[in-house]
Amino acid sequence: MKVETCLISVSDKEGIVDFAKGISSVGIMVIASGGTAKILKESRVSVLSVEEVTGFPSILDGRVKTLHPAIHGGILAKRKKEHLDELERLSIKKIDMVVCNLYPFEERIKEGITQDEAIEEIDIGGVTLIRAGAKNYKYVCVVVNKERYKEILDILKNNDNCIPEEFSYNLATEAFNYTAHYDSTIANWFLKEEFPEVLNLSYKKVLPLRYGENPHQRASFYAKDKLPFRKISGRELSYNNILDLDSAYGLVLGFNEPACVIIKHNSPCGVSISDCICSAYKLAYNADPISAFGGIIGVNKNLDLETAEEINKIFCEAIIAPSFDEDVISLFLSKNTRLVKLESEIDKELKVRNALGGILLQDDDIKDYENLRFVTKKKPSDDELKDLLFAYKVSKYVKSNAIVIAKNKTTVGICGGQTNRVDAVKIANERAGDKAKGAALASDGFFPFPDSIYECIKGGISSIIQPGGSIKDKEVIDAADNLGISMVFANIRHFRH
Repeated sequence: MKVETCLISVSDKEGIVDFAKGISSVGIMVIASGGTAKILKESRVSVLSVEEVTGFPSILDGRVKTLHPAIHGGILAKRKKEHLDELERLSIKKIDMVVCNLYPFEERIKEGITQDEAIEEIDIGGVTLIRAGAKNYKYVCVVVNKERYKEILDILKNNDNCIPEEFSYNLATEAFNYTAHYDSTIANWFLKEEFPEVLNLSYKKVLPLRYGENPHQRASFYAKDKLPFRKISGRELSYNNILDLDSAYGLVLGFNEPACVIIKHNSPCGVSISDCICSAYKLAYNADPISAFGGIIGVNKNLDLETAEEINKIFCEAIIAPSFDEDVISLFLSKNTRLVKLESEIDKELKVRNALGGILLQDDDIKDYENLRFVTKKKPSDDELKDLLFAYKVSKYVKSNAIVIAKNKTTVGICGGQTNRVDAVKIANERAGDKAKGAALASDGFFPFPDSIYECIKGGISSIIQPGGSIKDKEVIDAADNLGISMVFANIRHFRH
């Protein structure tokens, strides 16, 4: 298509003067709306205002500027004789290029503006221009991305002001994605219900990933706005790295005290809270040093050099922290260890998952417990209760059936992903070894039978926390009473699939 006339209507005016000068210099007529026309005229660009083209003023405080047949007829006309004759009869100029970006609704609502102010940030004319141009991409080139200006100028200058149809198609695809994201942002701002009848999800690709769950699978990371974290050093992140980093940081952020977690295959293998990050790391590592090899490490405080030197003794895939000492970054460069810093707070929003050709949507599992019930004759000591609540928080991040054994606010045995709970108890006990004696045990779901309680006593477990809710709760409680184990019902289940 040959470009003879270009309509420009932009909210973000960065780069637009140079672009307009560039297309004007190759003989393309420029039409511009409102503020865009003003800034171009001030910059001595030859330009026709929209009002000069339509013969109609901007009205309703600027709400209606470009919504006119003289504009949209010029954009939507096919380049066939009947349409061109109709344009000529109505004295409408054909428009071959539309350059437009929209009012910054998404950015403005983040500033906490009022509802009335937000309403005025909803672009109507711009969206209509973009959609019209994109629909007619065979004859009209539509530009919504200012990063494209130089590329388009080069194409015009090197091709006698012509744009290849394939390139125009790509720009139209970009334009429809742009308006779809814009509209979904507005629709979700209007929504007052968490689970609407129609769900609009709009995310931007912010990071291509090394590969998916396996090297033969492709993957990318998408976010609502910008990348919420920054990779400071190390090789590219993979799909599995992102999942593990999410679990690591989600878990350690649940603690106010210095905390460390080591994640392996999206499940914690060692977790501890202590008086400093270095101590927390050492305790988490010693909880299961075999599984810690090649894991993902998460801490909730600044990662200092002392802790980093301890971590550097083993191989780990990645470390996520709120900040890193400069010396720490230098230390890990030679190992190519991925250091990831969270740049912004992660919203506890709805969880989305693909299933059976659709998606599942649910609330995040935020609440740890509700109205603790001490159901056995023996009550846990204060220290035991602290360990129970610590272990129960950790159990939220372990695949069901999940068992977590902890002592002194450090895990000593974790087992998840088992198809029956009694085997999970056996394996967790085995991993804990002698450390299970006098330790606290958390189960993410209720015990369906007392058999698991008898396995607990074999390891020397002294206290148990579980959600309760089994039809055999009484038998389970009786077994705990007979064995001298204290038991607490959390009244909240933490299945993780």
